[in-house]
Amino acid sequence: MDKIKFFELVTEWFEVLGVVSMVFGFLFAFVIAGRSWFRTRDGGSAFKTLRETLGAVILLGLEILVAADLVKTVTSSPSLTDAAVLGMIVLIRTVLSLSIQIEIDGVLPWRKALVTGPELLVRAARGSGGRAMPDAPSS
Repeated sequence: MDKIKFFELVTEWFEVLGVVSMVFGFLFAFVIAGRSWFRTRDGGSAFKTLRETLGAVILLGLEILVAADLVKTVTSSPSLTDAAVLGMIVLIRTVLSLSIQIEIDGVLPWRKALVTGPELLVRAARGSGGRAMPDAPSS
């Protein structure tokens, strides 16, 4: 297998992984929200959990899809058009990620501690199970 075919395959796997993470994450978000509702019987809390978890899942999927676009662009024959298309894709996905992050947290990302999509998923999972959630990741 030559290098170009290998990187095309890697790119396809990244794209599949991004979509699969969003699909399974979508289901995971509803399970977590259901656990939250079952534990607290508070619809508002369950909805907030669902909203935060769905946002985190979308953020994670977008991060993986950006990685796929980067691999695709770096491994293809360089052209100004490819670079412009990648720039637009990354810009659109960055704006989406930023707006989702603001929607989840209620504050601008640079005004709070850095939290990634996977960390939000872990916090949501811990919160629906009744265990205490740490405010910041430990290093």
